[in-house]
Amino acid sequence: MSTSTAKAIIFFGLALTAVGVLIYFFGEKFRWLGRLPGDIRVQREGFRFYFPVTTMILLSMAASALLWLIRRMKG
Repeated sequence: MSTSTAKAIIFFGLALTAVGVLIYFFGEKFRWLGRLPGDIRVQREGFRFYFPVTTMILLSMAASALLWLIRRMKG
């Protein structure tokens, strides 16, 4: 394993930890996430199906913008 791969794994681990801490302490501020218009939710007796289409598109756009910004800063 190369040094750059190890650094990337450490970075993503720290980023995941930071997201976890934010959700743990400020989770009530993000209640709207997962309940956006376009998220599919079906609830019946004994059955529950949830597919967060809009939420996943929003998170994908945010992650893409963040990675674009990181690449742009890197050179």
